[in-house]
Amino acid sequence: MARKNLLEGLADMPDENAGAPNYPMRGAGRSLVRSLDELAKQAEKFLEGEAVVDLDPDVVEVSFVKDRLSEDDEEFRALVEAIRARGQDTPILVRPHAKIDGHYQVVFGHRRLRAARELGRNVRAVVKAIDDRTHVIAQGQENSARADLTFIERALFAGRLEELGYDREVISTALAANAASISKMISVMDRISPEVVQAIGPAPGIGRERWVELSLLAGKSANAASVAQVLQDDSFHQLPSDKRFETLYAALNKSARPVKKTAAARKVKWQPRDKAVQAEMKNDGKAFSLSMKARNAGRFGEFLSSRLDALYEQFLAEESKQGD
Repeated sequence: MARKNLLEGLADMPDENAGAPNYPMRGAGRSLVRSLDELAKQAEKFLEGEAVVDLDPDVVEVSFVKDRLSEDDEEFRALVEAIRARGQDTPILVRPHAKIDGHYQVVFGHRRLRAARELGRNVRAVVKAIDDRTHVIAQGQENSARADLTFIERALFAGRLEELGYDREVISTALAANAASISKMISVMDRISPEVVQAIGPAPGIGRERWVELSLLAGKSANAASVAQVLQDDSFHQLPSDKRFETLYAALNKSARPVKKTAAARKVKWQPRDKAVQAEMKNDGKAFSLSMKARNAGRFGEFLSSRLDALYEQFLAEESKQGD
């Protein structure tokens, strides 16, 4: 039986304590990528015909995952003036707050909420009881439909979702991006700290490959002092966002040559049948790391450590046989 699309299915979503939603995009990678027109239609169709209520902005909280870096740009100022002149054309989507009775949490429409708060008027909203996973998917897809998030804002959103424990399928669905694109976003956020990203800002004129290059430079421990020096300069923060990016990039890339990309670390996960140990191994060719957790992780780790000499001797012996 075909699955309902995400936003159509939200109308019948269970409450906050319900299980994972029946959201789309499982299976082949082609189903992960939605055109902007399709995403926009999903959002519009979901809001059409639903009851719209007026809410006091003071009882509406922001989403638990941030998706924007710029808080007060020219587009936001234009939105404020448009709402001042003709009112709020499109309602925002909120859900009942999980911990505060009578309060709500934004799923999408943060800037419209901020504009209403600034103008001292109520915000028009559709209220739906949805769970966390559906929340982040709907939030990401609505922003993708509007096509106004920059690469680094999308990467920051992807990184935050992974930190919250969401798998790559959910992140791909939320951002309407394939697995390779999500992997590149996550790799950028693994190398460059959120503090550096916040200091640079959304950088609307800077694309994915430039951010990959900067992350390779900023991720080097030898460049940590240079990064800190640039960010501590008061004049740096007076520059437009794109210029801040270029300034830091130039300070780190003294040769002015394209940055050589290194192979991404290969990640492998392992778990025995009793699931008493969960192991993750990372290997980039030059370094190998093994981390374990769960009930038997500590004792199994001690077991391995006590046998490293014997294991290494076995490794050398097998290498020698292969060379014969």
